[in-house]
Amino acid sequence: MWLFVGLGNPGQAYEKTRHNIGFMAIDVLLAHHSYQEISKSSFQGKLFKSANALYLKPTTFMNLSGKSVQTVANFYKIDLDHIIVIHDDLDLPFGAVRFKKGGGDGGHNGLKSIDSMIGKDYLRCRIGIGKPLHKSEVSSFVLNPFDNLQEGALDRLLDHVSNALSQIDKIPINQIQSLYTLKSIEDFK
Repeated sequence: MWLFVGLGNPGQAYEKTRHNIGFMAIDVLLAHHSYQEISKSSFQGKLFKSANALYLKPTTFMNLSGKSVQTVANFYKIDLDHIIVIHDDLDLPFGAVRFKKGGGDGGHNGLKSIDSMIGKDYLRCRIGIGKPLHKSEVSSFVLNPFDNLQEGALDRLLDHVSNALSQIDKIPINQIQSLYTLKSIEDFK
């Protein structure tokens, strides 16, 4: 069993923001599978199940995502090497996609929370959202929607991520890295 975790913030106000690209990726993954919702209040998130995978959108807000991930992983006895966290990454240009196992949190509060609750050796799907000119603008940048150019490319980007993640139980992570890594949105052209 695999656990796909999309990071984001709950509520309509955050739906289309850069910080919610993990939630958006889960929505695209679900669109390609038959699934049922199996959420429980103790999971602190929306949980969906398909044949061989669970899809989690924590509703704890970003900074406490680890609570939800830990609860679901413990309940379903999911090993760290079968957990993949999909998240926004300020250090990558918009449209970049990278896959890796373990590593630091890069200042991402959702990853900090998960690391503190389950450790660092889970898989990560990092989706580049770019970054603002000034570090003081990070909070407002991630909590705002994508610009018009980015919005136009978002569907293709999320489909690419979904295609990559649908291979996670079929081919090793190094092959996924080789086949599905994107340096930027320019790789789509």
